[in-house]
Amino acid sequence: MILKYGIKVGDWPVSIAGFIHGFVFLTYIVAAILVGMNQRWSKVLILGAAATSVIPFLTIPFDKWLERKGKLVGPWRKEASDHPADQRWTDSTMRWLVARPMLTSITLFVVIVAVFSTMLVMGPPGGRG
Repeated sequence: MILKYGIKVGDWPVSIAGFIHGFVFLTYIVAAILVGMNQRWSKVLILGAAATSVIPFLTIPFDKWLERKGKLVGPWRKEASDHPADQRWTDSTMRWLVARPMLTSITLFVVIVAVFSTMLVMGPPGGRG
């Protein structure tokens, strides 16, 4: 924005930075959902984690709050336990994904790229002025 409006070099810096920002934005949301599912957060907390990505830098205090509250403690769950939630399809899917990190990473990367590409085709919010 400084290059575009301050130095007036045109739209190209916003195009590049916007692309990177959008990709990181979507990646953070996916990571928040995966971590939230693994840690058995409530749906409201998972949604809140994803929502913090909308306001710039809100993820930083939110992540620190999660650490203070112990919401990030524990390993990735790869095997079923006696916990009643482990019988749900969401938890068994989560375990399957966690047990295959390379496949999961590639699959999620492809999904994020597909969503991002769709958003690029749709264009910016409000259209071009």
